[in-house]
Amino acid sequence: MAGRAADTGSNDDASSATMGQSSSSSMADVYRGELTPLQRHVAFFDRNKDGIIYPSETYQGFRAIGCGVALSAASAVFVNAGLGPKTKPENHKTPPFKFPIYVKNIHKGKHGSDSGVYDANGRFVPEKFEEIFKKHAHTKPDALTGKELQEMLQANREPKDFTGWLGGLTEWKVLYSLCKGKDGFLHKDTVRAVYDGSLFERLEQERKAKKESTKKK
Repeated sequence: MAGRAADTGSNDDASSATMGQSSSSSMADVYRGELTPLQRHVAFFDRNKDGIIYPSETYQGFRAIGCGVALSAASAVFVNAGLGPKTKPENHKTPPFKFPIYVKNIHKGKHGSDSGVYDANGRFVPEKFEEIFKKHAHTKPDALTGKELQEMLQANREPKDFTGWLGGLTEWKVLYSLCKGKDGFLHKDTVRAVYDGSLFERLEQERKAKKESTKKK
């Protein structure tokens, strides 16, 4: 009897592990087709490309682009807690307190009070992107100052959408802090690269190159 119980437990464990692998595998199918711009934007943080982003991966991603330990840790908690439940597939069980983000469903995690550059399906809307600079780039037509960025955030705010306000503020402030030029401007091509996800890869490569250069010295 005891031997049979032990065998059953082993089989259950093996079955759970197989189901977990199968789930991850099915989630990774998102990479077999063409990603939407919003999916490309978040895919950088899916460090093992299994279609699921855990807080540890969000932390690694923020560290990879040059954010400090405290900011990366806080971002991992905030981002995953905010987006994880929204992107969870229906009838899908997730580990408690891990808040995985599912790349396939990232369009469901769009917060309010944003620029509208991504539509409801995560596609890029060129007109909305151009509108950012037409409305708020007063000093230079292709760049934003910190003050102009704040103006844009306030203009996008929807009444009582506190979560959306915080989400937008966090995203843009981190971007401005990391990518503003020496002149204090956040340039249009940099913002465009955020929306297609290529900026994160570039920042990681630049950081790696800088480390290698430092080592050689």
